[in-house]
Formats: sequence, structure tokens, C-alpha cells
Amino acid sequence: MYLDRQRYVRQSSSEATGRATACPRGRTTCHAECTRRAIVSRTTTTRASRVLNTVFAPAIRGRDDPAGAWAKAVAQADEELGVQDPELADSIGRVFASIVEEPRLTPLGWFFALSVVRDRYANRLRIKKVLAEHPEAAAEQIKNPVFVLGLPRTATTLTHKVLAASPEHRGPRAWEMTFTGLEDPEVARRESKRFDQNIKIVTRLFAPGLKHIHPIRAEDPEESLVLMPHGTFWPLFHGSMHSYRDWYANRSEAELAGDYECLKQGLQVLQHGREPKRWILKYPAHLNDMPVIKKVFPDATFVWTHRDPATVVGSACSLVETLWAPYQREPDPREVGRLIMESMVTWVDNALEARLSLPPSSIVDVPYHALSHDPHTEVPRLYSAIGATWTESDAAQLDQVLARPAGTRQHKYHMARYGLQQAQVEEAFAPYLRLLKGFDSLDAQPTADL
Repeated sequence: MYLDRQRYVRQSSSEATGRATACPRGRTTCHAECTRRAIVSRTTTTRASRVLNTVFAPAIRGRDDPAGAWAKAVAQADEELGVQDPELADSIGRVFASIVEEPRLTPLGWFFALSVVRDRYANRLRIKKVLAEHPEAAAEQIKNPVFVLGLPRTATTLTHKVLAASPEHRGPRAWEMTFTGLEDPEVARRESKRFDQNIKIVTRLFAPGLKHIHPIRAEDPEESLVLMPHGTFWPLFHGSMHSYRDWYANRSEAELAGDYECLKQGLQVLQHGREPKRWILKYPAHLNDMPVIKKVFPDATFVWTHRDPATVVGSACSLVETLWAPYQREPDPREVGRLIMESMVTWVDNALEARLSLPPSSIVDVPYHALSHDPHTEVPRLYSAIGATWTESDAAQLDQVLARPAGTRQHKYHMARYGLQQAQVEEAFAPYLRLLKGFDSLDAQPTADL
């Protein structure tokens, strides 16, 4: 049985433990000055956000009637695509309804949330329309897909890129998961350009730190959550979303499988009429759903990246705080810390339970320190473990794939900002740490920052 998806982790009452934590200056032991600066000096709401929220607040209509605003958005999408799905509209509408309950939600955040949720609904309609008009697309076989998963900031993105770079593989590109259809070069050029333009606006005006933490480009492979209507991802982008999390925690296994059926349908549309390749998919919280994924994709292989949780929770919190910034007025770091701990402990505990029943051959473990120390040995080993062929062309482009994107800098953070201490994290992740100590060096310094 799945563990409670809303498991709450007991927070340590101690404010100081004397244990070493990740230091933004790269030191093993964090000095008090580092901690002080990390906690008090960061401002997440940009000047552009503050100005636009003030100027446009009176002009953003519907804030007093979110249900009516959502109904109008649904009607516009239905008319635009010529297809309806009232059940889906009601289901995804829960996302928007929960976001607008956030006490720090800004006027622009309200507008952005309505747009994002509406676009997710519209894309699902687009996929349903393609399948209705081209029923043969539903017969596309999604063979031997690979799901890259693991705690955030454990090199899941790099592993995804490395595997998707092979000519025999394919990772779904960012833009095509937001505008999913059959192959059309003109649409691809238009939507790819639009996607990159939108990302530039967001990173320049509202979330400048995002390009350093998780760079996003239209043509790059991106997280498969974009093709799913529901999941643990919505709060990570928008806020604690308590009502949505309560609703999601009570969904049946069949309903959870329905989310992955949506993912499968999206892949079928993207594959139809194109050369079939092995799909390489990625989202850290796929950890939460491994048995469900196996039911929808029986021949799936899981690539599980591993790293000491105490070295990643601060980074994950920093990412979530950055993602919340366009939506909230000065996100509360401690609220972020609670969400990250509650979510990540649940994901890992469910994955550990799943690991006991899944075929051992379906799980490939990738320790962070081994990968960072010698990627030219570890990546070919990974290819072999998933049954893929490592070629000379793969070897020749590996350094380019590993390279940090131009214009980005090292991500700096501190878990103390989010009310977390190392001893508290170690206690919460104790079962996972027992597994991890079997094949990774927890106290080793990574050779490279991945």
C-alpha cells in the first residue's frame, strides 16, 4: 500500500545542532556570517513584479470570482479547439481553485496561474482531438521507456540530458509538451520561438535566479510532468496549496494511473508519424509513483539518481522559492522548507516500499559522487545497464552535454534559511540513508558540480 501522500515530517525544535551544512562559500563547516547572510539578505520578489502588481492590480478582472474566471477560460479553450471535456475541466480546475487560496498570491500571480492552468487544460484537449481525428495514433507503442527519477538536485537533469542525447533515444522537448501535436515544421518554429520568448520574460523580470538553477530552453528535453494533468508538482510551482494536496492525497490508484495514461497519450501523439525512438523521461517525483508507472508502462526502466539528502534539500528549497516568486509576495522560506520536507520524505519512502516489489532489473542506481568523479566511465556503464549501446559518437559529445550552459553560475543556498538543520534531515531520511550508504560516499566532495 502507498504511504500517506500528505505525510507530515516532524520539525526539529532545536535551532542549532553543531553539524556541518552546505555552505554558500563552499566550506565544509558553515560560519555564522554565511548563515546570517543566507537567512536575512535574500529578496525573491523582483522590482518588476512589485511595479506591475501595483499598476495592473485594478485591471485584472475576475479575482473576486475565481470559479467564474475558470469557467470563462474553459469555455474559451473549448471554443478554440472545438472539443470539450467537462470532467477534465472540473478536475484541473481544482488546481486553480487551490492556487487562488494562497494568502500571498499577487495580482500577477493570479493572472499567471489562470494562464498556466488554462494552457494545461487546452493542451490536454489538443491531444484528445488528435487522437480522435487520428485513432491510429493511439496504437503507437511506447517501448522500453526510461524514467529518470531521484530527489531534486541529484543530477536528474544531467542524467536525462545524457541519455536523451543518443541518436537512438528521445527526450520530449519543452515546447512540444506545452503544444502537443503531429509533426508540422511551421508550428514547431512558431511555438519554439514563442516558448523561448516567454521564458526570457519570466527569467528577466520575475525569476532571474531560475536560469542559474534550472535553465529551460524550448528545444531541450524537459520534465514529463508537463504532459500530466495532476501530480505533486503543482505546489512546488505555486504555493503550499493545502486544499489541492488534501484532494490529491485521497485519489485512487486508478485515478493516479489516469495521470500517467495522459502522459502516454502525449507521447503517442509526439511519436506518431515520426521515427520511433526510445523515450527518456524525467521528473524527480516519479519516485512517488513507481508501481503506478509500471502498470501503465510495464516495460519501463527506472534510473534512480542518489545523493545525500542533507546536501540537496537546501538547493531544492531555493529552487521552489524561486518558482514561487512570480506568484507570491515575498514567499515564506520556512513554508517552503516544510513543503520540501513533507514532499520529499514521502516520495522516498514510497519509492523504498516500491523497490521491495519491483524487479531488481528494472531499477538502475546512479550515485552522484561516482558520476561526478568519472562520467566517462559511469555514463557508458549507465547505457549498458539500461540495455542501450554506447557509441563513439556518444563518447565524442559527452563533454559538451556535461558542460554548464553558457551564462549560468553556481547555485548557492543554505538550508538554514528554510528552517532546516542537518540532524533533522538525517532523521527524516534515515531509511533512505541506510540504502544509500551501501553504494555511495556520503561525505565525499563531488569532483564536479552537476
